[in-house]
Amino acid sequence: MLYWAIVCLVIAIIAGVLGFGGIAGTAAGFAKILFFIFLALLVVSLVVNVFRGKGPKV
Repeated sequence: MLYWAIVCLVIAIIAGVLGFGGIAGTAAGFAKILFFIFLALLVVSLVVNVFRGKGPKV
């Protein structure tokens, strides 16, 4: 999911440079939403692993 957030961010940057403001704003918003979903899933995963007694694999 982090991959798709980065892809949307790159699309937003390219669209912004080329002057497509609407597309750039939409892609940036989509990238932001995906990034926060990724962060939420990461936190949930870490909390579940802590309660199960398993630490993160290093």
